[in-house]
Amino acid sequence: MRKFMYLPMAFGLFLFSGICNAQERSFFESEGYTSLFNGKDLTGWVVPPGDNGHWSVIDGVIDYDARSEAKGSKDLMSEKNYRNFKLHVEWRFKGYGDHLFPLPTILPSGDYLRDENGKIIEPPGPNSDSGILLKGAGQANLWCWSVGSGELWSVRNDTKLPQDVRAGAVPKENADKPVGQWNAFDIIVQGNRITIVNNGITVIDHALYPGLDVEGPIGLQHHGGVSEKTGKLNGASSLVQFRNIWIREL
Repeated sequence: MRKFMYLPMAFGLFLFSGICNAQERSFFESEGYTSLFNGKDLTGWVVPPGDNGHWSVIDGVIDYDARSEAKGSKDLMSEKNYRNFKLHVEWRFKGYGDHLFPLPTILPSGDYLRDENGKIIEPPGPNSDSGILLKGAGQANLWCWSVGSGELWSVRNDTKLPQDVRAGAVPKENADKPVGQWNAFDIIVQGNRITIVNNGITVIDHALYPGLDVEGPIGLQHHGGVSEKTGKLNGASSLVQFRNIWIREL
């Protein structure tokens, strides 16, 4: 386990539980960060056409109810593109979808836990699912799986990649707080390498993300949505909120 050290000169990152917003703003601005969220509205973000207000700002946080009516992508994306950066974003799940969801166990190798017949063990459980989209190409997962948030889904699941690359996309530990509580991600992206610190613990350490050496927007992911059959939310829907989003270009 690697604990995150409070060394802003070395990392340019900091965690802010218990510190007032004015102090947070002062620190980030002094470190050269730019705010991606003004706490009032979605200025600087591209709302999916036809969303109909499901991405919104409530009580100073970005709120999503997983019910976007947009056609095509339902993700909320930044207007500006980025290449290399440090990103701070705080997030929490408000609750779960309306039914249980299969929750497989991801092993440190990147493979799934299986039974003696080779079948993936998937006990059902409550789940919310979202993600931070990086440069429009990569995704750091936010979810309720036992492996914890920060997992790089498309890297871990690409069986054509070397085993060590897939393993590097698996969080080193589950550092998530319980549903309803705020979490803090600090993400460093340089070319096709990603480091993710979750609540002060480095869970992804300089992982290779093939194909990420591009320029693109920061995104907040839609997942799940309403079932056409039942009219209720699917399991693993994005019942999620975000706040204190800051970025520093490298």
